[in-house]
Amino acid sequence: MDDDVELLRQMICAFRSRDFEVVAALDGAIGLRSFTREPTALVVTDIIMPNREGIETLLALKKLRPSVKVIAISGGLRLGPGDFLDLARHAGADAVLAKPFRSSDLLDVAERLLRPECPAVAP
Repeated sequence: MDDDVELLRQMICAFRSRDFEVVAALDGAIGLRSFTREPTALVVTDIIMPNREGIETLLALKKLRPSVKVIAISGGLRLGPGDFLDLARHAGADAVLAKPFRSSDLLDVAERLLRPECPAVAP
């Protein structure tokens, strides 16, 4: 979810290049409605968006499905991206990225979050 159409397009292309299925939304309200209809394993959400901002969206996603992995992204505005990303971490984001970021970094974080955990081996 991001209201920046060009960044959203770039993220869609990047995820599809690694064979991810992608559902895109221009704001948190649209994204949350889509997630409610068809939950996904991973959500990337901007923090500052119209109609439903990212922290509110993040909290709603985690309430609906605590297992969903969420990557929060932010360019900051006046406070700086670190402030918003720290807030996102405290709200339950599984990972955060400050804008601008490389597509490869986003994909690496997504793949790490979706990687199944290895079971413990008994001695």
